[in-house]
Amino acid sequence: MTAASYLDVWNLEVFFKGGSASPEFADHLNQTAELIQIFQSKVNNWTPLNTMEDQKYLQELLEDFEHAAKKLRQAGAFVACLQAQNTEDKKAFNLESKVTSLSAAFQSALSAFDSLLTSIKDEVWSQLLSDETLNELSFVLTERRERAKERLSKEEEALISALGVDGYHSWGQLYDLIVGKIKIPVQENGDEKLLSVGQAFNKFANPDRSLRAAVFKNWEKAWGDQSDFLAKTLNHLSGFRLNVYQKRGWEEVLKEPLSINRMEKETLEAMWTVISENKQKLVTYLERKAKLLGLKKLSWFDLDAPFGKTASKLSYQEGAEFIEQNFALFGEKMAAFAKKAFEEQWIEAEDRPGKAPGGFCTFFPESDQSRIFMTYSGTPSNVSTLAHELGHGFHTFAMKGVQHLNRNYAMNVAETASTFAEMIVADAAVKNAKDPEEKLVLLDDKIQRTVALLMNIHARFLFETRFYEERKQGPVAVERLNELMLEAQKEAYCEALEEYHPLFWASKLHFFITGVPFYNFPYTFGYLFSLGIYAQALEEGKGYEEKYIALLRDTASMSIEDLAKKHLQVDLTEKDFWEKAVQICMDDVDEFLELTK
Repeated sequence: MTAASYLDVWNLEVFFKGGSASPEFADHLNQTAELIQIFQSKVNNWTPLNTMEDQKYLQELLEDFEHAAKKLRQAGAFVACLQAQNTEDKKAFNLESKVTSLSAAFQSALSAFDSLLTSIKDEVWSQLLSDETLNELSFVLTERRERAKERLSKEEEALISALGVDGYHSWGQLYDLIVGKIKIPVQENGDEKLLSVGQAFNKFANPDRSLRAAVFKNWEKAWGDQSDFLAKTLNHLSGFRLNVYQKRGWEEVLKEPLSINRMEKETLEAMWTVISENKQKLVTYLERKAKLLGLKKLSWFDLDAPFGKTASKLSYQEGAEFIEQNFALFGEKMAAFAKKAFEEQWIEAEDRPGKAPGGFCTFFPESDQSRIFMTYSGTPSNVSTLAHELGHGFHTFAMKGVQHLNRNYAMNVAETASTFAEMIVADAAVKNAKDPEEKLVLLDDKIQRTVALLMNIHARFLFETRFYEERKQGPVAVERLNELMLEAQKEAYCEALEEYHPLFWASKLHFFITGVPFYNFPYTFGYLFSLGIYAQALEEGKGYEEKYIALLRDTASMSIEDLAKKHLQVDLTEKDFWEKAVQICMDDVDEFLELTK
């Protein structure tokens, strides 16, 4: 019996009818503002007594926080979806400014709340947390209290939040505006088309090298034409961030990203060390792939190139069913979640102009639903992306019933569930290949992701750490940004490419995201961390789903090192775990090299 036909466009009307012109959504924003105001005034009226009487007021404040946070998150998710589905939706961009203002007001109230927590004496704090409800939140509340001790006064932090609306965050919004207007000319079948950034990027997976090279030339030109604006944007954005760090007395640029990811510097260093020690095999893969494509060396635009027989394309329906079937081999709950997402139109996958590039998954907490955005054209890579985003959705689903404050997991573990889901599907695709040639193509698709996460992301990390050090001395010019990126790429790819992408700093949205600094290393962490979990899942078989869900439920209420100790019995600051995880990637490379002898 075949499944009902799945539609490849999402349904946003169930949240607010009428899109960016929705009167319902306008009401929602007003309600959000009111709830933030209530929370703000209660915070302003609270002077901790440093007795057990603080317990009741603290619980009340946390309830108000939850109501406001859910409303704000719902609004942010809706606006993100509107902007992604249509980059020409001007009303959606105006709504984004409103949500950003609300978010800043909420952050300001939260800073004041956190500051009040620091005025509670340590012995009273321990007593307050003995209450059952508060004890459940003890990790997150103590974390907020400790972080607040390292910040400025609540008035100064409130001022930073307020100035960030038209300063810091507006630079990130300017980037979106510039990118939305970029059109890249592409000659195909005798016709010239103007493609959006997302559509043009998909051409780098085209089997025709002359097309890829031509697209890359126009791609570089398009970003080069905007590079002055984009360099100014990046410099002001990072300058704002560095100024805040300086005022707080933070000298280490990685202090905030490591803290946000609840991660020790030793863990990050252990991970990069093991990756660097194991890159030679990836270089051998890149050399072999160049040979198979009849090239001396690969260029940047060849990294995602297919070769030989193109793997079978799957329609959206076929891709969805393939994901469902293979999730079911791991666990019933994961498969049921995917089925629900397809049936209830949680996914925007249609291949059409005017959409934003990339893919994401966002959560609507008031409706307890996720929405997934991507552009699906039937490639194995598209199927993997779809599985990846469903993994994000499953993570949120696994945390059902967990208190809102305990659901705020960091990006490094956010990428764990998504990569785990992607691995299930990518592995299945290789195993189910119709013949050795197709197996090779699918294996190559898997290794491409390893190269991206162990080499491309490493280049981003090297670039960003070096850029921030130079930015401390003043703005960094376009030419220098290009040099820094080129150096980082050559180092990360071990000089294995012929031509690089010096304007990658301009074309990569992640450098311009204001919500999270250093939007790079958590991807690599999540990838390798999930491989370690995946190895355990393969060993233990089908009953592992419950253990996996238990791990996901804990992802926002302990440090990453404690999470790994509790659920995997490993020490992430040591190289052992990372070596085992990297070895799983290298097994794919070994198989590829064997098949292409």
